[in-house]
Amino acid sequence: MVETLRVELGERSYDIVVGERLLARAGEYIAQHAGHSGVIIVSDENVARFYLHRLTNALEEKKIRHRSVIVKAGDGHKNLAAFDELIEALLEQKPDRKTLIVALGGGVVGDMAGFAASVLLRGVDFIQVPTTVLSQVDSSVGGKTGINSRYGKNLIGSFHQPLLVLADVSTFSTLPKREWLAGYAEMVKYGFINDLKFFEWLEKNGAALLAGDMELMTQAVVRSCKAKAAIVAADEKENDVRALLNFGHTFGHALEAETNYSDTLVHGEAVAIGMMMAFALSVRMGLCPEKDLQRVQAHYDAVGLLSRLKQVPGEWNAERLMEHFTRDKKNKDGQLTFILTRGIGKAFITQEVSREDLRAVLTQSATTIPSPLMGEG
Repeated sequence: MVETLRVELGERSYDIVVGERLLARAGEYIAQHAGHSGVIIVSDENVARFYLHRLTNALEEKKIRHRSVIVKAGDGHKNLAAFDELIEALLEQKPDRKTLIVALGGGVVGDMAGFAASVLLRGVDFIQVPTTVLSQVDSSVGGKTGINSRYGKNLIGSFHQPLLVLADVSTFSTLPKREWLAGYAEMVKYGFINDLKFFEWLEKNGAALLAGDMELMTQAVVRSCKAKAAIVAADEKENDVRALLNFGHTFGHALEAETNYSDTLVHGEAVAIGMMMAFALSVRMGLCPEKDLQRVQAHYDAVGLLSRLKQVPGEWNAERLMEHFTRDKKNKDGQLTFILTRGIGKAFITQEVSREDLRAVLTQSATTIPSPLMGEG
C-alpha cells in the first residue's frame, strides 16, 4: 500500500508519500525535483550502513548525480559544532543553488539537513527521507528545522519546508524496540490533542502495531501525517493552533536538556513522560477528569511507554527542570506557556499555570505514578 497526502501551503505545498519498499523507488520521486546539479545526501553513521546504498542505487537507476555527507548519530551531536562541520562538508561538495539536499535518517538528520538547506547559499531545496517512526510521523513534516543549544532544545533553526517527504515504513525493520516506542509516543500525541477516535483506535491496535504488524503501522503513520498536515496547513509558523503539536514537549524538552541530550532519555521517551505530566497537571488544576489520566496510564502500561521520571536513571530536581521551562520557545511576554488538556482529545494552550502546581507534578513524577495528584493542594 502506498498513500500520498498533500500538505497545503500554497506555493510551498508538497506531498508526503507513505508505504513499504519506497527506497527502491526513490529515484522516481526524486527525479521530479532534481536537476543537473544533482543531490547531496545527508545521513548518519547508523542509517548509512543500512540504507545509503539502497538510495544511491535508486538514484543511479534514474541517472541522478549524487554525493554524500555522513554525520555523527544521536541528539548529542545536534549542536553548533556539528552543524558547522556539516556546512563545511556540504560546501566542500561545491553545491550551487540548484543542488538538492536529501535528508536520509531520523529526526536529528532531518532537522540538521533541513536547517543546513535553509542557509546554504542563502537557501536550497531539500527532500526528507525519514527512516524512524518518530521522524515519519512528526519531525519530517511541517518544515521545522534546527539544532540544540546548551540553553535548550531546537532554539536555533528556521522554518524551511521540504519539496517532498518519502516515508518508507520498511526501514522500521532495523530499529530497536526502544525507537518504535519513541515514535509511538508522537503517534498517540495526535489522539491526545484533538482526535479521541484515533486514541481509541490505538487502544485497540497499539500492541499489535508495536509487535510488528506493518499494515497497522502504515495506517498509523498515514493518520498521524494527515493530522499534522492539517494543523501545519492552518498555522505554518506556529502563531496559533500549531502550538498544540507541542503537547508534552515543554516538559519533554526540559527533561532532555537536563540529561544533556544523552541516550539516558531519547526524545520520544521524554515526550511520553511529558504528556503524562501534562495530563497530571491538568488533573491537579481541575481541568481534566482523573479517569482520563487513569485511562492514559493504562494505555502506557499496555504498550510499554515510560510514564514517569522514576523509571529513568538519574537524580531529578524540580527546581532545575523549572529553570529549563523559562527558555521554552512558546513563552510570551515572560509568561510560561503550556499545552494542557480538558480530557483526551481536548488539548488547549494556556499561560495560567502556577509554579506550585508545576513543582508538585515534577516532584510526584520523580517518585510515584501521577494518578494520586487529584485533590492535592
